[in-house]
Amino acid sequence: MKALPLLALVFATGFSASLPVRAATDFSAAEQSVFMEDHLAGLRPPLTLHYVFRKTGTMEEAFDDKVDVALTAQPDGSCCAASPQFFSGKRAITLPPVEGAKGNPAILYFLERDIKEMQRLTKGQPNYFRKRIRMAVYQGATVRDVNLPYKGKPVAVKEFSISPYLDDPNHARFEKLINKSYVFMMSSAVPGGLYGIRTRISGASAGDAPLMVEEMLIDGAGTPSKP
Repeated sequence: MKALPLLALVFATGFSASLPVRAATDFSAAEQSVFMEDHLAGLRPPLTLHYVFRKTGTMEEAFDDKVDVALTAQPDGSCCAASPQFFSGKRAITLPPVEGAKGNPAILYFLERDIKEMQRLTKGQPNYFRKRIRMAVYQGATVRDVNLPYKGKPVAVKEFSISPYLDDPNHARFEKLINKSYVFMMSSAVPGGLYGIRTRISGASAGDAPLMVEEMLIDGAGTPSKP
């Protein structure tokens, strides 16, 4: 098996296995937009999708970095094979290439890194976090249509927001994560269909600064409003 299909199967297909058996049409709007859409349709490789990454909050040291996904043509000329550079220098993370990508691999890369961070913080198992996220996308995503700036102009963005751990029966094991939220910002107006992803762990009280906010936004984006 080639490297990315492994990542895609672990995250996308693997997540589906954790859900009840469903008809082929039984997918939420969030699932279809985030995990199933052909985000790379219409792109003409070679090209690179550039994202800026920012981590802030009181829990750990803040930093800014970048995420690049290089897209090249398949042997038959179709789009795309993808190779990531997730962070730079000492922070660089090794992630597998994607062959025959249709959905934007940056989404899976962000989530796989996020899951590893949750494992580091809580000692929980990666598959457990994957299941909670995918279940929340299937069952509990809220949807909001907004206009956000891209290269100086407003573009239409659909936001899908989830809080996978609020109703987690095992939340006592993961108290640090109980109010963690995710916002997936999807837009056909930006290359690769992904405007950005944001996660947020709020402080203990409403007036407290967030414990952690991590954002990955397409280069040229403005800063979205807080969830």
